[in-house]
Amino acid sequence: MFGDSPISMKLEIVKMSFESLLANKTRSFLSMLGIIIGVSTVIAVFAIGQGAQEAVDKQFQGLSANSIIVMQMRGKTESSNLKTTDSEIIVKNCPHISEATAVIQENMTVSFESEEGSFSVSGVENNYFKMSGIEIDKGVLISVEDIERNKKVAVLGSGVVEELFENIDEIIGKNIKINGKTIKVIGTVKETGRSMGKNSLDDTIFLPNTTAEKSILGSKAFIMIFAIADNVKNIEIASKEIVAALRDKHRLRDSQADDFRIMDAGAMVGAAQNSAKLMTFILISVAAIVLLVSGIGIMNVMFATVSERTKEIGIAKAIGGKQKDILTQFLLESISLSMIGGIIGVIIGNSIIFIFRDTELIQLSPSLTGVIISFSFSVIVGIFFGFYPALKASRLDPVDALRSE
Repeated sequence: MFGDSPISMKLEIVKMSFESLLANKTRSFLSMLGIIIGVSTVIAVFAIGQGAQEAVDKQFQGLSANSIIVMQMRGKTESSNLKTTDSEIIVKNCPHISEATAVIQENMTVSFESEEGSFSVSGVENNYFKMSGIEIDKGVLISVEDIERNKKVAVLGSGVVEELFENIDEIIGKNIKINGKTIKVIGTVKETGRSMGKNSLDDTIFLPNTTAEKSILGSKAFIMIFAIADNVKNIEIASKEIVAALRDKHRLRDSQADDFRIMDAGAMVGAAQNSAKLMTFILISVAAIVLLVSGIGIMNVMFATVSERTKEIGIAKAIGGKQKDILTQFLLESISLSMIGGIIGVIIGNSIIFIFRDTELIQLSPSLTGVIISFSFSVIVGIFFGFYPALKASRLDPVDALRSE
């Protein structure tokens, strides 16, 4: 059973381990199933976490680190006096604010000839595009004259262009309809991949804020104000200045709560990143539990294997097999189960990423860390849960083992 040469002995141990696994294919597969599910889940979870992180970075990449956003309170029990003109109040009364711009926004049905879709319609000031890092693609952007004269003109996001127009080379000068009003297209902007609130900037139609408020959206639309602090270090001071200026403008008493919300870019990015990390941690915890349960399954299988092969162990010891040889053989079987399961899990996990990475259901991004951690953990599970059954097998008394049936 075991040769004299140390090398031949080791090869014989490896051969016997794999022969044992192949002799019980169904049991071996069921033992590996938990490992396969756990490893593939960990890889998918890391891909989800990486994708969520990239989505957060992409969403906020256009925001300056010293950006501050002021928003209306919205709810059944909440009201807000925030106005688009409050951006002027902020610039005038806040020494640490270098620039501010107001946006009035609502989702509306927009049509061009026979095409129709629901898009975000945003009334903006002429400095909005520069502050948001949005670049012109074709035509021109909204000007001061457009705002002062309440012109019915629009600049379209790339997503709007793709959905409403078949011939993208003949957009400028065309008329679209928003809420029954005819609006002339004067320009388009490049794809950003970012969001403004819950809406994609690429699926947004930009109008002069005066036109949007007076002719299209009305005064009940959602209002946001984007402000830029003069220095990142002054974010907190600038935020307090905005609160003071707006409370005074809205004539709020000391006992009254703010009728607006204020957030800085760092807080928003941090909150989004923390949410993504928490989701990833929860999913990884679930996957780790699956791996641990599968480890217990492997241990039970190894105990059953030891019990079934007690006589074989006795014979091995009787003809010169050492305790460490028996220990190595059974431990190798356990590790092999977990490693093969881990490899299959890696293949399945990466296949899931490949299949779903280009869909709109969820954003997935491959992570080498996920592969390394999941596979390493599967091997550790095999060693940890396989060691005790292997140790028990190696300590069997050869006489008692030979007597067993």
